[in-house]
Amino acid sequence: MNKLISTLQALTSKKERTIIGLMSGTSIDGLDIALCKIRGSGAGTEARVEAFTSMGYDSETLRLLRAIAFRDAISQTDLAIANDYLGRLYARFIMDAITGWGLQSSSVDAIASHGQTVFHAPTRLHGRPGYPNATLQIVDGDHIAWHTGILTVCDFRQKHVAAGGEGAPLAAYGDWLLFSKPGVNRVMLNIGGIANFTWLPGRETGNAPFSLDTGPGNTLIDAAIREHFSPMTYDEGGRIGTSGLVRNDLLGILKQHPYFRKEPPKTCGPEDFDLDFIKRSVQESGPVSPADLVATLTAFTAETIAATVKAYTSPGEVNELHVSGGGVHNQFLMSLLAGLLPGYKVASSSEIGLDPDSKEALIFAVLANETLVGEGVPFEVQGAGMRKLSLGKICLPW
Repeated sequence: MNKLISTLQALTSKKERTIIGLMSGTSIDGLDIALCKIRGSGAGTEARVEAFTSMGYDSETLRLLRAIAFRDAISQTDLAIANDYLGRLYARFIMDAITGWGLQSSSVDAIASHGQTVFHAPTRLHGRPGYPNATLQIVDGDHIAWHTGILTVCDFRQKHVAAGGEGAPLAAYGDWLLFSKPGVNRVMLNIGGIANFTWLPGRETGNAPFSLDTGPGNTLIDAAIREHFSPMTYDEGGRIGTSGLVRNDLLGILKQHPYFRKEPPKTCGPEDFDLDFIKRSVQESGPVSPADLVATLTAFTAETIAATVKAYTSPGEVNELHVSGGGVHNQFLMSLLAGLLPGYKVASSSEIGLDPDSKEALIFAVLANETLVGEGVPFEVQGAGMRKLSLGKICLPW
């Protein structure tokens, strides 16, 4: 038997696996790296984050990524270079993190790499009859595996698309594996570039979890900050938003976006909510000061999240609502959410022992664990009922 195949087989007998989860989201500001310890699989999964770090991109990497991400017309040369270059960059970041944690690479069983989304095109967006949902994440897993010497699982979203899904939000599966508990009805809300929520009824109810993208998270706020408050790239603590006034006329125009009229399942991305969308909306509403713009975009994120949560749950049935992602640090946004969701006990995921910044990296480590040693995650395939999917491609290091 091939030595690497036997190594894979040996993983299934280990009581605990060490998996590094990687996440670079739609904010395109750097790479989150979580060192995770995982036991079991399926409903018996137990996971914890042992160490966590974020590695920022330098200006040239940012330039390269922003030239290709979420755009229709791009340089194919830039795309091809980024796919391979980022694999090597991720590998260097991983090795630096391992060294910083005082570990050896041989102590890591696997790497789980989400990669970098450069375009998300469900049929709702591309509108081309006869073509399927589409999504593209770059950062080649073979480059990571080769340059670290560690087995790498990557490209998680394609199996979901192949089975009829939109490739997102995948956090729902990790949420179900880790945070679905008997007797506790939870909402897990992640506010990254895009915001998504997962409704987790208590396991004893037999009700299935439910998840969708609520709309923009930080992406529009960040775009406005870069446009009007450079060199700042985000609204730290929500201070600029707090200093402005919410323009209800502009807010009403923003909320007319067709995404909010689509029935689930549905997903979105910065392709839907970008700087051009802001400019068109402002042109319709009339001039707005930069601070008022940031305040209004923050209210837009809060109100669309709250509307989605209230559309599918009620405060009487939700015991806990836990927030993760960069948005949790925006105090203005969090205060708006608390006011819009009375009775929901809006709180950081840190209250259940989960670092809000490391959650998505942890989720992909858990999904890799399920692919390597579990039976897959449940997904309803149209016309075929529930099926178990193994998400991700396995890249061997030699």
